[in-house]
Amino acid sequence: MPELVYPPVIAAAKTLFRVLDLKITIEGAHHVPRTGGAVLASNHVSYLDFIFAGLGANASGRLVRFMAKDSVFTHKISGPLMRGMRHIPVDRQAGAASFRAAVGALKQGEVVGVFPEATISRSFTVKELKSGTVRMARSAKVPVLPVALWGTQRLWTKGRPRTLTRRHTPITILIGEPINPADFPDPNVLAAELTTRLSALVDRAQRDYPDTPAGPDDTWWQPAHLGGSAPSPEEAAALDAAAEQRAPSA
Repeated sequence: MPELVYPPVIAAAKTLFRVLDLKITIEGAHHVPRTGGAVLASNHVSYLDFIFAGLGANASGRLVRFMAKDSVFTHKISGPLMRGMRHIPVDRQAGAASFRAAVGALKQGEVVGVFPEATISRSFTVKELKSGTVRMARSAKVPVLPVALWGTQRLWTKGRPRTLTRRHTPITILIGEPINPADFPDPNVLAAELTTRLSALVDRAQRDYPDTPAGPDDTWWQPAHLGGSAPSPEEAAALDAAAEQRAPSA
């Protein structure tokens, strides 16, 4: 099937990045296989993370099919784009179908992008990972690559106003070495290994980040353990729980 939508979208995004003079650093892009299926498992700190995680695979010539909530696919603007780029809708009420679709794509040699934390981390630390990422990789017999993103939260994240025209923002994309599920017969050990590697990458991205808060009012994008004013993991969990209770039931 010809790719009529994805390449123009990538070209438009790269043009916008140049206009905004985003300082994008990509490390480990060579880990993304040029052929065959693979799972990109990224931390989640911004509504824009799928764009930058996908950019990390671009050097290998791969188009990443991201798993995203189905409401994005029914939106009048984003829907046609998401469907045109052949991303994978996730219906929380019918998760098995989404899982099968992702495994099928992997077996067909696609790179599938997932955010195993499921939702944006308000604390900007790695939350508990859902099991679906590991189960997909094991079912399709493909590697998992941890991906750390940092700086994207400064453009648009949960609970903060959008600053999509912000200029000169450093963005870090770190892609770790592939994890072969065959090396971890116990899925719990594989899940623990993914958590360990992803957390280490995120920690390195944060500590090596080339920018610092401009002042006391600009510390919100830094995690609490590095002196920032972002919620602690415990406070973030409480905020998430409160937001879930306020959400209308399906």
